[in-house]
Amino acid sequence: MNDVFLSLGSNINKEDNLPTAVALLADLCEVVAIAPVYETIPVGLREQPNFFNTAVRLKTPLSAEQVKIDIIGAVEKALKRVRVTDKNAPRTIDVDIALFNEDVFEYAGSDGRYRHIPDPDILKFSHVAMPLADLAPEMAHPETGEQLAEIAERLQATAVGTIWVRDDIQLKI
Repeated sequence: MNDVFLSLGSNINKEDNLPTAVALLADLCEVVAIAPVYETIPVGLREQPNFFNTAVRLKTPLSAEQVKIDIIGAVEKALKRVRVTDKNAPRTIDVDIALFNEDVFEYAGSDGRYRHIPDPDILKFSHVAMPLADLAPEMAHPETGEQLAEIAERLQATAVGTIWVRDDIQLKI
């Protein structure tokens, strides 16, 4: 079984779409843990609603390509995800593979684009690093060796006022 961490984000009907995405994931695979929900200020395109972000940890026999197509694809289709040129545009749901076991590799998505694992955004954005650190604080980043908690702490120090925990929103498996 593969140990897979997914990053999730939504800023269109986020109060409904994020819990629905987690429920759909639980229907499609074994979700073993869900991080707290964070509210974050948008990156890039600022004139849009704030995001809700979280992460889930799942176990699956599927490959990364199969996870992207069969699981993530199904969730994004069910929530009517529309991809546009601006990758920072508003979205109903965005689901990305952040970590796949402790592996480092590239894989092709259904759109033909290659994606890197671990997701490079772990080292760039607190809204990706912090939920992952909540799930596995002592896990080492497969490329840098740095613990996820250390990465999150470093990024949080530069993201003050742009991300905060939403204790009022509880996601359930």
